[in-house]
Amino acid sequence: MQSFTYERAASAEQAAAAVAARPDAKFISGGTNLLDLMKLDIERPAHLVDISRLPLDRIEETAEGGLRVGAQVRNSDLAADPRVRSRYPMLTQALLAGASGQIRNKASTSGNLLQRTRCPYFYDRNMPCNKREPGSGCAALQGFNRMHAVLGASKACIAVHPSDMAVAMAGLDARIETISPGGETRTIPIGDFHQLPEAMPHVETVLGHGEMIAAVTLPPPPAGRQVYRKVRDRASYAFALVSVAAIVEKSGDRIRSARIAMGGVAAKPWRATEAERTLAGAAASDGAFTDAAEAALAGAVGHGGNDFKIPLAKRTMRHTLAAAVESA
Repeated sequence: MQSFTYERAASAEQAAAAVAARPDAKFISGGTNLLDLMKLDIERPAHLVDISRLPLDRIEETAEGGLRVGAQVRNSDLAADPRVRSRYPMLTQALLAGASGQIRNKASTSGNLLQRTRCPYFYDRNMPCNKREPGSGCAALQGFNRMHAVLGASKACIAVHPSDMAVAMAGLDARIETISPGGETRTIPIGDFHQLPEAMPHVETVLGHGEMIAAVTLPPPPAGRQVYRKVRDRASYAFALVSVAAIVEKSGDRIRSARIAMGGVAAKPWRATEAERTLAGAAASDGAFTDAAEAALAGAVGHGGNDFKIPLAKRTMRHTLAAAVESA
């Protein structure tokens, strides 16, 4: 690990200004991802601004009937909050499916959204990686790519975003509130927050340098039943091969509406809008679930080692939708 300087921010505005003042500065909160990357000489910040003690650790009701989750709320606290458990159960399910209890006790809401890929070539400085060193190439294209993207990838990068929490939040239409160095604020729909790789995979979000996440707002609970399902290699402490967050609202024996987000398949939480359109007004049947899964994966492309993800994602979506309908 290279040497670095450190300061503890007294306010969100001060933190944003401190990072913006130096191109080699970064925010640090729980550090569950950044410190690992620094030890491996992948991230090389010369200055760290600690935001972990800022008063952004509360979960508050909004006037619209939703919840505002502070950027420093720990994953364990968010998962355990009675309002989240009762009104946004798939968010609790997703959080508890991620990492381990010890990491959830440290990981923050904003850090979870901003965590970087776990692609082994990103972590190996001896291998080319456009996300780590732009223009160097993508070793995963012809390498070991079992965990990699089948949707939204490019010739420059096929890495996936590792978050479980962000997938559930994508299905819930969360909004991300940020603060800039000059004190300006903006609200970003979560679907617009993460960037697909295209030709610039090292640009992962729409945040500017020094712009800091202040909170995530959840809209009022959607109608229908919520289910989060994660398929992984082992029962705990493993990233998703495929995950599906589904909200299904029924009217009689037909589906009134559905929201579906997927994880483990793209560089961002993937909203399956074609599947949602397919399900609207359809009979709540295995046939409709199959049609939705086919629509969701219509543009999927495997790269050899991850070809199995396409049928796996379809099966996972069918089972998740069936579970949501059954519980409804």
